Amino acid sequence: MNQVDYLRISLVDRCNFRCQYCMPEGADLTYALQQNLLTQDELIRLLQSVFIPVGFTRFRLTGGEPLIRPGVVEIVRAIAQLPETQDLSMTTNAFLLADMAQGLYDAGLRRINISLDSLQPEVFDAIIGHHGRSRWQQVWDGIQEAYRVGFNPLKLNVVVIPGVNDQEVLDLAALSIDREWHVRFIEFMPIGNDYLFSDRGWVSSEDLRQRIRDRWGLTDGQVRGNGPADVFKIPGAKGTLGFISQMSECFCDRCNRMRLSADGWLRPCLLNETGQLDLRTALRSGVPLHELRQQVRDLLELKPQINYKERDSGTTGTYSRTMSQIGG
Repeated sequence: MNQVDYLRISLVDRCNFRCQYCMPEGADLTYALQQNLLTQDELIRLLQSVFIPVGFTRFRLTGGEPLIRPGVVEIVRAIAQLPETQDLSMTTNAFLLADMAQGLYDAGLRRINISLDSLQPEVFDAIIGHHGRSRWQQVWDGIQEAYRVGFNPLKLNVVVIPGVNDQEVLDLAALSIDREWHVRFIEFMPIGNDYLFSDRGWVSSEDLRQRIRDRWGLTDGQVRGNGPADVFKIPGAKGTLGFISQMSECFCDRCNRMRLSADGWLRPCLLNETGQLDLRTALRSGVPLHELRQQVRDLLELKPQINYKERDSGTTGTYSRTMSQIGG
């Protein structure tokens, strides 16, 4: 088991998109009340007094959509200025990024992951559940601005859905050839989207790699990051291709992360809520910080068996919570 030093921090559970795989139609979405979200001061206090002392030094800001969180630039600056912060990154849909990229970079953010599930505006809009004027161009402009500002690595996340966008895999992979962009293909998961998963299924990473090999060939690649992606590159390409294979390959033994939800729940596993801690309530109730540190240490010791519990049952299961509610 890897050292667990990476915390994914959800800043908000809401989003300005409603992606099929994240917030599907018909999903029971119950959002946290504003007063139940961790404040900036509470978040920084938890980082300084609980998480950093037990070994967390790498942080990723997620949502929902983190850029809709009021004061997100100030939150970035506060985390980036902590002396112990070794790495700070963000995952976003980039809809608001064109106007915010420079401010985020100046505040200390250096790495960014952007969801881009299609290069076809009509397919993109269908995936994000949007009707009306296309949002694709504004997202594309955000990607271009992030590249201009200097985010490196700049990663593009693609959730591959059979019959929806899997026919674009080669076009999306080609984005890595002439630009230092890092395209990551993510296997479709059954999290809060049972009906869609049952209808569509998923495409394995090896299937996608074979399509790319047949077109260009593939060699081993490297890119900085904290995630479980297997990294390759098209020969001669400036960027890389990553494959996140949570359906076809168990990578629990490589898991180095925990997740802090926007309303302060600490979860050791994306697919298993065993042992989760309600840090917000504890903090506001005056539980001493040294006790919270010990609770997190205890959960860290339990994490390996929590990770394997679902896999050991022989099933992947389906989950009622949506990805936006979990925090990605």
